[in-house]
Amino acid sequence: MAIIDHVDFNGFMEGVKRRNPYQPEFVQAVHEVAEDIFDFIEDKEQYHEQQILRRMAEPDRVISFRVCWEDDNGNIRVQRGWRVQNNNAIGPYKGGIRFHPAVTESVLKFLAFEQTFKNALTGLPMGGGKGGSNFNPKGKSVREIMRFCQSFMTELYRHIGADTDIPAGDIGVGGREIGFMFGQYKRITGQFTGVLTGKGLEYGGSLIRTEATGYGAVYFLSEMLATKGEDLHGKTAVISGSGNVATHAAEKFVQLGGKVLTLSDSGGFIHDPAGITQDKIDWVKAHKTHRRGRIEEYCEAFKGAEFHPGKTPWHVPCDIALPCATQNELLGDDARALVANGCSAVSEGANMPTDLEGVHVIKAAKILYAPGKAANAGGVAVSGLEMSQNSGRRAWKEDELQQMLKDIMSGIHARCMEYGQREASYCDYVKGANIAGFKKVADAMLAFGVV
Repeated sequence: MAIIDHVDFNGFMEGVKRRNPYQPEFVQAVHEVAEDIFDFIEDKEQYHEQQILRRMAEPDRVISFRVCWEDDNGNIRVQRGWRVQNNNAIGPYKGGIRFHPAVTESVLKFLAFEQTFKNALTGLPMGGGKGGSNFNPKGKSVREIMRFCQSFMTELYRHIGADTDIPAGDIGVGGREIGFMFGQYKRITGQFTGVLTGKGLEYGGSLIRTEATGYGAVYFLSEMLATKGEDLHGKTAVISGSGNVATHAAEKFVQLGGKVLTLSDSGGFIHDPAGITQDKIDWVKAHKTHRRGRIEEYCEAFKGAEFHPGKTPWHVPCDIALPCATQNELLGDDARALVANGCSAVSEGANMPTDLEGVHVIKAAKILYAPGKAANAGGVAVSGLEMSQNSGRRAWKEDELQQMLKDIMSGIHARCMEYGQREASYCDYVKGANIAGFKKVADAMLAFGVV
């Protein structure tokens, strides 16, 4: 009979660090999940015997490739591309592609690991994956971006497919880039299949995909507040970011009666005490998305707003915080400032935007806290619905999709409550999300045997 190794948490994490040197983001992501999972699996021999958590913390495969492309001046440029296929126990790999100079293997492994749990929480049959490149689309011409996307897909196409791995967009990859990559995939393979999500409506995309991540974060927030008998009416929010997720989170927050005070980008944040109304949000969408402008220019368009260079918005007094920019943007001191200023809820629109110290501060204060793997799952949920529409060669109406998104976010909230309710007045949503996502994937892995 096999000897079951009940390694302790510290021993497990030492092993993760040893196997993944110089990959702090990935180690952080595993740590955040494992510290909740260890208590849950303590008396469950099957998970220990089959080394389930150890297997989850090792991606199925990490694919690395060279991407060569030619700029407008005829210079040959070389970038590095990756696809991390983390776990497909409950469905084909699913997760975005990120183009950003800060992309590394560690960042993509953390994102793919998180994606595995996030996708499980949606209730849809999707595994976890992530990909990207250290290519920086800022300052590049449209034709340069097209050539890079085509070269990237020329390397990636052999590793993906509608029933194998279905990438989507992420930071630096929007509808334009998805179009270029889908066109190249079709050109190489001669197939028109749902191999990417986030596509244009003209060629198999889904309504509300653009809005879904930001809307979903606010829908989850509303579910949390409802457990306290509250809603968003009259509440103030600080939001980081000014891209797709942030602007649609702001839009839904305003629609539900709240007041948005801030938005940001890599240069700093703007604070508008009068509130960022729908008209102002529309201006940001047009300025940032279509003209690639900077958020500080908001203050030129709308008097009374102030720009704070090089800073994040977490020290502005508010009722709600919605971090929607990038990983590790809300640190320990920021979390303490939010708590001290009376913030009652945090809903993460980005992936792992709060560092471990910040997470511990927020959880210790016992305010409502929705981790990204739960709160920002709306985007991948609608991507999953896009996959279903592609498979069925059909398209659902917007009101149908809006209701499906609300139902999925409500279902995620219920799953988090099932495993996270600690006492009558407090739910640890982080623990609930981690355990609910883990259990679904782990039980599927057990069913397959050692593979």
